[in-house]
Amino acid sequence: MEDALYAAVYVDVALDKPLDYAIPAHLNQQIKPGTRVKVLLQKRSCTGTVLHLKNETSSKKIEPIQDLFPEAIPADLLQLGLWLARYYCAPFFKVIKLLLPPPIRKGMEEKRQLLVKSLLSRPQLAEVCTQHRGAQAKILEVLLQHPQGILLTELMEKAATSRSPVTTLAKAEILSLAPIAIDRSVLADHDFFPTKHKTLNGEQKSALEKILKSIESSIFETHLLYGVTGSGKTEVYLQAIDAALALGKSALFLVPEIALTSQTVERLRSRFQERVAILHHRLSDGERRDTWQKIREGTLSLVVGPRSALFSPVKNLGLIIVDEEHDGAYKQTDDTPCYHARDVAVMRGKFSEAVVILGSATPSIESYSNALSGKYTLSQLTIRADSAHLPTVRLIDMRREFDKAKGFTLFSDPLLEALKQRMEIGEQSLLFLNRRGFHTSAVCSACAHAMNCPHCSLSLTFHKGQNILSCHLCNYELSPPPSECPACQASDCFKFKGAGTEQVERALHAIFPEIRTIRLDADTTRHKGSHDKLFKQFRAGKADVLIGTQMIAKGLHFPSVTLVGVLNADAALHIPDFRAAEQVFQLITQVSGRSGRSSLKGEVLLQTQLPEHPTIQHAARLDYPAFFQEEIASRQMFNFPPHCHLVKITFTGKDSSITLQHAQQVRARLISQLPPTYELHPVIPCGYAKIKDHFRFQCLIKGEFTRPITEILKTFPKHPKVHMLVDVDPLSTFF
Repeated sequence: MEDALYAAVYVDVALDKPLDYAIPAHLNQQIKPGTRVKVLLQKRSCTGTVLHLKNETSSKKIEPIQDLFPEAIPADLLQLGLWLARYYCAPFFKVIKLLLPPPIRKGMEEKRQLLVKSLLSRPQLAEVCTQHRGAQAKILEVLLQHPQGILLTELMEKAATSRSPVTTLAKAEILSLAPIAIDRSVLADHDFFPTKHKTLNGEQKSALEKILKSIESSIFETHLLYGVTGSGKTEVYLQAIDAALALGKSALFLVPEIALTSQTVERLRSRFQERVAILHHRLSDGERRDTWQKIREGTLSLVVGPRSALFSPVKNLGLIIVDEEHDGAYKQTDDTPCYHARDVAVMRGKFSEAVVILGSATPSIESYSNALSGKYTLSQLTIRADSAHLPTVRLIDMRREFDKAKGFTLFSDPLLEALKQRMEIGEQSLLFLNRRGFHTSAVCSACAHAMNCPHCSLSLTFHKGQNILSCHLCNYELSPPPSECPACQASDCFKFKGAGTEQVERALHAIFPEIRTIRLDADTTRHKGSHDKLFKQFRAGKADVLIGTQMIAKGLHFPSVTLVGVLNADAALHIPDFRAAEQVFQLITQVSGRSGRSSLKGEVLLQTQLPEHPTIQHAARLDYPAFFQEEIASRQMFNFPPHCHLVKITFTGKDSSITLQHAQQVRARLISQLPPTYELHPVIPCGYAKIKDHFRFQCLIKGEFTRPITEILKTFPKHPKVHMLVDVDPLSTFF
């Protein structure tokens, strides 16, 4: 085959089309689709990605490719990136940011340090040591304690000296200085305890057999593993991974939150030792760079992490696991491309001919519908593993509790009694409230003025520990909170309303002074490693109660937890969104599943003001099939997914009227060009109508396919003062 003359290159700038470049003869054998290259664009040096090779071009002026980089994008990832750009209406330069993490795009080098080693035998070195004084003698003494060598920085620190005497000893050929690569992989120093396969029950065996058949046949197939909380889905994952690795394949294990990564890594490392890599955005650039390179080289064959780990350059991919596949954290919502990692995982499996496992106790309506229709292979785990039983669930009607308390109360009498019992017998409890802070709003009692964020359409939340009013959208803070109303100047007039996790913790200590609590929310987990630290403390029995937001509801295993209290089970049902019922059911079921996961019997208390609501009733019975049947009928009646596709277009700008006008123009053009089968909703303000001084409007489109919508939107000229974000298959139609 003769050498290609040109390469179509996607340059890493805001230009959404490939440009043709000439291939120099000396680079011809090295350039292929996915190669990262250095090119000129308008006399400026840029990086880009080769899309494909060609022998003809219609361009009149062709610049040659200047150079290439070693970090080529694998063929399956390149194919995935091109699909992702088309489906999610995203420019390719934005997709490249997913495929190549920042330290790789920036060309970060490996970290190198100098290793100091003795050139003499140990007896010789000891003798030479007696012949030296001062700093040189100290250096030689340290070297005697490190026969395998020691890093220069560590040597200088232990000997309390500068580099000069080390250099002198090197010139005297007593010791050597040699550069070595330093491994910054995050798992380098982590301990683990090896474990073996657990014996599977009949349902687990059946599910695993179906998965192994697909892995051994090396065919793409998507399996939905629907198992109640605590049913042993993780053990099925581990044995499936073992089979894939035994065949020389690699595996990806996705978790929805960084908070879950540590627990999952612990289980994977105990089974697969040194082959596990961890990738997420909280790693340093050096850690990400070194881990990414090891994955690319094939040194690490099992990658675990949140949605960004999906784009790891693993070799010979054989298995992708998406744990808690229903979770909204898999969806990117704030930047292009607004991709859903679960759906992209299925496509990566298709392009790589790999097996995909979607696992959940509360599958998304779309995934369960695909399984029932035969598009996915369904396996069900209906009983808990290891002799554990599903918890008993009690509904607490808070209307009666408010009547008894003659006003608002956080805790019902049954919940307080249950907490006291658990404390007395040494068992642990978990309290769930999906709001952080102390109070959720501050209102003037004289004029009813609410303290809202000046930059966002959101009330300020009071945080008592820091004594501030804070906006949870833009982080605006008022410290200290004002003593008089800015509207009517009345003094000491503010009434605080609504409760958050901080108030729950304080109230609990007021009722039970001796109680030990750990609070887990965005306020207590700001720093790197804080999730792991708090989880380990709770697992070690250093607290009686874990109080938290939705991050405590996901896939965590605490054997000593026998009580779960859901403080406001129905709060999110009032959100005007077609997924509201599904998300409430999932959240209640997931947090309920943290109770009674060992031989100890579990109990769940759901505090609600809507005990008769069908969603609350289904959640109390932990009856997903019944909930699905009711929800799918409602979706069909109003033509919502999975019976159609949705595209949400959000328009953001500093000028409200200009933003609204542009949104209406885009909608009018779509109406004129889309087939009449598509339904376009009117332009309306978003649920958060203003964020960071930018006004927000949205338009919702329903249709059988999304591609006609995205193709039209790509041709629409950009407005200099309005940002347009296209969200294909949005999770929320309100916010």
